[in-house]
Amino acid sequence: MRRIKKNKLLYLMITPGLLYFFIYKYVPMYGLIIAFQDYKPYKGISGSDWVGFEHFIRLFSEPTFWMIFKNTLILFGLNLFIYFPIPIILALMLNEVRVHAFKRTVQTLIYIPHFMSWVIIVSISYVLLTMDGGLVNGLLEMFGFQKINFLLNENWFRPMYITQIIWREAGWGTIIFLAAIAAVDPSMYEAARMDGANRFQQIWHITLPAIKSVIIILLILKIGDVLELGFEHVYLLLNASNREVGEIFDTYVYVTGLKQGQYSYSTAIGLFKGLVGLILVMGANRLAKKVGEEGIY
Repeated sequence: MRRIKKNKLLYLMITPGLLYFFIYKYVPMYGLIIAFQDYKPYKGISGSDWVGFEHFIRLFSEPTFWMIFKNTLILFGLNLFIYFPIPIILALMLNEVRVHAFKRTVQTLIYIPHFMSWVIIVSISYVLLTMDGGLVNGLLEMFGFQKINFLLNENWFRPMYITQIIWREAGWGTIIFLAAIAAVDPSMYEAARMDGANRFQQIWHITLPAIKSVIIILLILKIGDVLELGFEHVYLLLNASNREVGEIFDTYVYVTGLKQGQYSYSTAIGLFKGLVGLILVMGANRLAKKVGEEGIY
């Protein structure tokens, strides 16, 4: 209490953020009760019948569960192993640029896609990739190749998905890493140059170790989103031809919960996703502490 009283203005500053998380994150957790009920809107939470783990048993018994689980894990793997390193590489490259005007221009250009909605990103991709006058297929035809139906071919769903994520988010993701790099003591680079280290050796032995803790924290948070890939992006890419490789938990919850009105079942799916994310974050954080890193708590 003495610490709170001493830093009352700082605590006052974080009050809006605390209220946001309390109102929009913690209060809605009361609704998770319906995952264990046969919820009927006209009966309400207090009047609906309890069914225990019936909806969870149904989830794991559904023939589509393993398809959705596999698709979600594959898309998460693409995020983790292909997208996640790219902002780090971009930040390292931008840090090596010595012409400030060129550096600022590149940063601006790669930041812009982040401010466009997924509707715009997917729409631009549609215009570029459609077989009916699309630029990419036009170029393929010009050079004597056959047109490719990118939008309806299930083999192209995952490449399109990860390419669009890289295009939209890679530039924005460099901000944290550039801030971490800016905190590195310049005298360390000067000492390395005096010892004969080239630019790559300075990056490997000074820059990367200096931002390692930031990378690990973001990696832990990323692992927590293993089943939370986001609804809007995938839903906009889905169609009848690629649903077998594109359906994930987020889109499945939308279909079962909002379209079919199975509120209890969709809530059970959401609770399952949250528990998996929580377990993975705690496990990754514990592992990070065991290897000598700070972790997120």
